Amino acid sequence: MKIVLIAHDAKKKLMQNFCIAYRGILAAHEICATGTTGRLVEEATNLPVHKFLAGHLGGEQQVGAEIEANEIDLVIFLRDPLTAKSNDPNPNNIMKLCDMHNIPIATNLASAELLIRALDRGDLDWREMYK
Repeated sequence: MKIVLIAHDAKKKLMQNFCIAYRGILAAHEICATGTTGRLVEEATNLPVHKFLAGHLGGEQQVGAEIEANEIDLVIFLRDPLTAKSNDPNPNNIMKLCDMHNIPIATNLASAELLIRALDRGDLDWREMYK
C-alpha cells in the first residue's frame, strides 16, 4: 500500500518518533512524504521515502494529484491546529480530497496509531479492490 506522510513543522519530531515506533509495519509498504518530512523520516528510519516537494512549494498539490488518481491508500497528516504557519500545508485541501476519494486519513497521533495497526492487521486490504 502507498502511504503519504505529512507533518506541520511543530509535529515533525512526532512524525519521526511515530515512524521509528512503527518502522516494521511501514517497511512493508511504499512510503511517500512532503519534502522535509520525508527527509527527516528517511534519516530516522533508514526506510526509502519518495519525497514530493515541500508542502508550500507544491508538495501539497502533488499529493492531491496522487489522491485524485487513486494512487494513495492512506494519509497520515500530523497537523498543528494551534500554531500552523503560512508555509505549512493546508490540511483542509488534503482532508477534502481524502473524503471525496474515500482515502483513510489520520490527523493526530491517536488516529495514526489506529490506522497503522489496522493496516498491519489487513483491515485496509479493501483498498486493493477499490482500485
